[in-house]
Formats: sequence, C-alpha cells, structure tokens
Amino acid sequence: MSRRLRFPVSIAVILTFIAPRIACGQADHTSFPVSITTAQIVQQLVAHNLDRAQRLTYYTSVRHYHLEYRGFPHPAEASMDVQAICDGPSSKTFRVLSESGSPLMISRVLKRLLTSEQEGEHNQQQTALTPANYLFTLTGSAIENGRQLYVLKVEPKVLRKLLYRGTIWVDAEDYAVIRIEAEPAQNPSFWVKNIEIHHVYSKIGEFWLPESDRSETKVRLGGTAILTINYGTYNFSRAASMATPLSEECSR
Repeated sequence: MSRRLRFPVSIAVILTFIAPRIACGQADHTSFPVSITTAQIVQQLVAHNLDRAQRLTYYTSVRHYHLEYRGFPHPAEASMDVQAICDGPSSKTFRVLSESGSPLMISRVLKRLLTSEQEGEHNQQQTALTPANYLFTLTGSAIENGRQLYVLKVEPKVLRKLLYRGTIWVDAEDYAVIRIEAEPAQNPSFWVKNIEIHHVYSKIGEFWLPESDRSETKVRLGGTAILTINYGTYNFSRAASMATPLSEECSR
C-alpha cells in the first residue's frame, strides 16, 4: 500500500474544474467463516498499512490518464502519460511525459490532479483510512481470485473533500485494501449530480499498490465525465528511473 491509504482525489478535481466549464477478476461471493471483530480488522489494517509505508521507500511508475466528457455543450477528451516518483514518506514528484487532447482539460483537470495528490501527501492524518477519520462496519466476507476478503462499510466522521463513504474489500491475510467502491463524503461542486469511483489495488511483491481507477461523474447539465487511470508497471530501482525522458516536472 502506498503510504497511508487514502481516497483517490480524481473525482473531486474533475467536478470542481470541468463541470462548470464544459457545462477485477470475477468474485466468488461464497462467504468464509468470520471469527474476527470489526475493531480487530481495522487495528490490523492500520498497523499493516503503516508497516508497508515505512518499508516502501522508493518506487516509480508511468501512469496513463484519460478523461472523456460527453454532453453539453460539446464532447471533449484528453490524455496524459506521467512518471510518478515516490521517494520516502510524503515525497512524491511527477514528470509529464506526453499529453494530447483538450488543452483546457489537461491544464484544469489532469495536471491539477497531480497537484491535489501532492497536497494530500502533506495531510495524511486527515485523509488516512483510520478510526480517527472513519466509522467501520463489517458486513460480510468473500473469496475473490482465490483470496479471502473482509467486506466493510466505511462512513466518514467529518465531511472533508478527500474522504469518502462506501465499501472496501480487505485481504484477510495481508490486511490490505484491494478494492474501493465509493462516493465522495462531500459533493465537490453544485454541478455534480452523483459520482461513482472504483479503485483497484494489486499485489506486487510484498506490497499492495494502486492498479487502476475509474471515476464516473454525472453533471447537472446532462453530461457524463469518465476518468480512468492506469498506474502501469512499478519499478523499485533508482537507476532505471533516471533514464526516463521528461517534458515537464511537477514537484512538491
């Protein structure tokens, strides 16, 4: 898990900047016996997240962002490839490798996503998936891709823009969140009708890291904005990352 687990910031930024202007494998839901309390699961989740964050000192990946809007007054889309460099706690740098499509969507949405993610790194205590920020309820269990999972509902204790309400799936062996289906705790804009976010993690070696995001936003003018993020292949070698060309850098 990268740092302390937080909600993807993408959808809040999309709705704040685009709406007013553009006016996993199959799951086996057979339950397995659950002999653990909600409090025990959350305690293990927080402890394992902290341990992984302390051990994961460096990685890079090349992400692909794609944003598509369909609706009033006209359709538009944009894409951007970004190298993400995580170098120690609360330190994340982005290099924009390529961009295409609507300049407005690139500058006001996609690049602001990077800035918002960096800002979130500096407010981890207020955004982390912990009992200080959320109420947790164990609702059941499942088996997905051969792994046993706990299914929990999460409800924010405070309506902050980077918190969320929804469902999380927690791996019963590693105590890592492998999937989130949720909506923001706080509506980011008057222009928003509803937001659905799907966030998936995958296990790479001993770490669980983001694999993909899909955010779908319905706006009041009748349009739909869909953002997808593919987090690409993770590299844990410092030497390899230095050879990657760049066109623009966004640093903390």
